[in-house]
Amino acid sequence: MRPALEGHAGIPQETRLLFRGLSMLDDVCVEGLMQSAERVLARGLPANGRGWLGRLPPDRQLNRLGRVVITLEQGYWDSRVRAFAHTFAMALRHLVGCTESLARFDTSHFRDYIWRRYFARTLPPADFDAVTSAGFRILRVPWNAMHICAVVTRKLGWPSLFPRLDTSDFDMLIVETPYPGTVSKRTKLVVRYHDAIPLLMPHTISDKRWHHAFHYYALRKNVAHGAWFVCVSEATRRDLLSVFPHVEARSLTIHNMISHDYFDEESSAERVPEIIKTRLNASIKPPLDSSFKRRLLEDRAATDPLEFLLIVSTIEPRKNHLTLLSAWERLRTERFVDLKLLVVGKLGWHHKSIVRKLRPWMERGDVFLLEDVPSADLRLLYKHARATVCPSFGEGFDFSGVEAMKSGGAVVASDIPVHHEVYADAAEFFNPYGVGEVARAIETVIDPAHPSRRDELIAKGALVSKRYGCEAILPQWEAFLKSS
Repeated sequence: MRPALEGHAGIPQETRLLFRGLSMLDDVCVEGLMQSAERVLARGLPANGRGWLGRLPPDRQLNRLGRVVITLEQGYWDSRVRAFAHTFAMALRHLVGCTESLARFDTSHFRDYIWRRYFARTLPPADFDAVTSAGFRILRVPWNAMHICAVVTRKLGWPSLFPRLDTSDFDMLIVETPYPGTVSKRTKLVVRYHDAIPLLMPHTISDKRWHHAFHYYALRKNVAHGAWFVCVSEATRRDLLSVFPHVEARSLTIHNMISHDYFDEESSAERVPEIIKTRLNASIKPPLDSSFKRRLLEDRAATDPLEFLLIVSTIEPRKNHLTLLSAWERLRTERFVDLKLLVVGKLGWHHKSIVRKLRPWMERGDVFLLEDVPSADLRLLYKHARATVCPSFGEGFDFSGVEAMKSGGAVVASDIPVHHEVYADAAEFFNPYGVGEVARAIETVIDPAHPSRRDELIAKGALVSKRYGCEAILPQWEAFLKSS
């Protein structure tokens, strides 16, 4: 469940949706694994309830569980020392054949925390009971420490030391990325493989040296120990097999599920300026002059609805914001003088050069950088955008295009293999390296003199996006689990 702590969309969203979906299946008992990326968690309760810890009075049990929550949320002053000490101790335990136990977390008194911390950003309130009543386990050692232990021991000339987890209570452990650990013999490790970008496009990732090493050595260990790989797209599966061709028999494709928060509904474009005003990114330094927010609302009061393009993704180089910006500038210069650009997403790695290019247009009130947009507002933006543009150089799946389709919007996307696979014939495609090609593809869709292409894409998108609903994806997981 670690990715569910980290954000709204992408892998965090898929983690929540998959947990919810698997919890709905008959004959499947799902538990969540609580682990921090960087913090050592407090001890929970014994998994089997035995020993003196299992006989603790209720107040002391509750105290132990409360400390687990605190260590997930707030590090101690000596957190780095604790993480180093646990990394060293973990290596020693591995050398003497010990395993990392998975303590129990009783959610009875902490359902509010479990819901709001892990699930509320994606799931509707109706799912509260289903996910908060599930069992949860605790792995104390930080996820990053597990990776570092393997990389550092290899650098010292020893075999990479990955900790052994005591998963003997479970038939299967499903992880959302290559996992820096091994499981008990009776447990099948299933890697939900999202993309091979750290291996095939290392120039686009954050913390390049560590990220590349973490991904590669954990992936290689998972492959060597017989893990199965459930890839989010066939394009991702092909990338995996290009690196490890011998795992073909242990790999398959099950696409991502799309949240049921995205659907086509009647809505008014008049709300768009208000969404922009309330969701502007406040972390831009130095701060922007806020007077344009007032002008925006006043200017829209007596005019036509705002005309805008939309891109929804983390602000980082692989997402190709700058090519889209250049294409948008060309469209404004040549024909669409009132066209705005809305950029929705958190600031990612190497974002400063991108924001620097956006800033002059942001100060004029023509480009808007938004953050923390709830799904109800994002659904409205998808529907009323002239087009949602997905210009990435590389992706494993790309949620935003399918979310736009489900919301009744039109999609324009880069012609990378995964976009052709996932979006099928419901998008207008372009070469992501050519500004002119991006501009021409967008113009084809947003041209008011020829609205038929946009209408066609919206109609096709409504059909294609049904492939990624829970009702279509969950039976594939059920079939996989039964065959395993």
